[in-house]
Amino acid sequence: MAKVAPRTLSGFMELLPADQIKMEKMMETLRKSYSVYGFAPLDTPIIESAEVLLAKGGGETEKQIYRFNKGDSDLALRFDLTVPLAKFVAANYGSLTFPFRRYQIGKVYRGERAQRGRFREFYQADIDIIGDGKLDIINEAEIPAIIYHTFTALGLKGFKIKVNNRKLLNGFYSLAGMSEKAGDIMRTVDKLDKIGANKVRQLLMNELHMFSHKADDVMDFMAISGTNAEVIAGLERYKGMDPLFDEGLEELKTVTRYLASFGVPEKNFAIDLSIARGLDYYTGTVYETEMTAHPEIGSVCSGGRYDDLAGYYTDKKLPGVGISIGLTRLFYVLNEQGMLSDETVCAPADALVIPMAEDLGYAIAAATALRDAGIRTQLYCEQKKFKAKMSYADKLGIPYVILIGEDEMSENVVAVKNMQSGKQEKLSFSDAAALIKKDMDERAHAAVIKE
Repeated sequence: MAKVAPRTLSGFMELLPADQIKMEKMMETLRKSYSVYGFAPLDTPIIESAEVLLAKGGGETEKQIYRFNKGDSDLALRFDLTVPLAKFVAANYGSLTFPFRRYQIGKVYRGERAQRGRFREFYQADIDIIGDGKLDIINEAEIPAIIYHTFTALGLKGFKIKVNNRKLLNGFYSLAGMSEKAGDIMRTVDKLDKIGANKVRQLLMNELHMFSHKADDVMDFMAISGTNAEVIAGLERYKGMDPLFDEGLEELKTVTRYLASFGVPEKNFAIDLSIARGLDYYTGTVYETEMTAHPEIGSVCSGGRYDDLAGYYTDKKLPGVGISIGLTRLFYVLNEQGMLSDETVCAPADALVIPMAEDLGYAIAAATALRDAGIRTQLYCEQKKFKAKMSYADKLGIPYVILIGEDEMSENVVAVKNMQSGKQEKLSFSDAAALIKKDMDERAHAAVIKE
């Protein structure tokens, strides 16, 4: 029978066990960080009715979605976690308590062209706060704090959370007589970091057919920069000209004012008027987060305020605010840049029990005692030479080897070898467990990312 060449589809990432452990550590850190802020876990189906997922319909989403038929059912793989959330909240409205705070880490699927750092199957890590009718602006101020504390817990230091407000932008375009083109202008200006001011100005004139003086007005507005206080001062000169602009300015000032109270240093936060987010459903505050040492990577965490995302499923007004981390892409970039910490324990076990006597009962009892103490333990019973057994532990990076021979059995102890220091000592089951557990608990606090 002909053999089939084993291969993984383009755009789908498979990791070796050591890297998968690092990925799992990142997920664990995210879950802990999100839980600290009172978010509940949620897991929605990967497969949904195509009608539900494409309620908004059209555009790039429909081109990229994985869609298929099973019998008479028209099905699709979820392309993000936000649309399934909107469906979930609308379907379970009567059973939920609002504001509803949820986090979700799960795979999503997009049939776009696979390229470096871009995947067709990838993990997203989302948080959202959904209100019933109303949602206070303080929630929009808390989101950057959650981003800051989550990235800090991961070990990242060099990052900046960029914040803007869509009401501010829509108000400016309204007072400048550009309301009809506001969405197109925002999508164009959103490319500033990627292509630069000159090319954005040319796009405004060539593709959106703006007069040169109108394009200059847009670019002058976007050029307002400096400290957060200086940007706010620059925006104040437009105050009183448009009510929507004024509302957006007050919301931006509120978000900025409360960030210090939430513990976010100003060096990690900046108002950036070019941030608009490409999706039309954002209605207020918007966020993008970049790694300051690697701006070429682009945003690694983005989101914003939306007022009517569930409108395709219900007449109830369910405003929300949330952010999403492209976890697979972030992991890929960090790995490529050598920023994943070497201190992360990537072994599948903390201890390897190696029996060196024919009677395995004592070794099994030792392994059981370690496992009962919460220590990840393997029992190695393959009939190989001692050197091969030690090589097995070394290749997997297992921190401790437990050696059990006739002497250890007669003395009712085990020989504990620290594979990093080479130190070996005889200890009782309980003392061996305490030694290993103390060391592993200390190593567990190591951040998964280094800079």
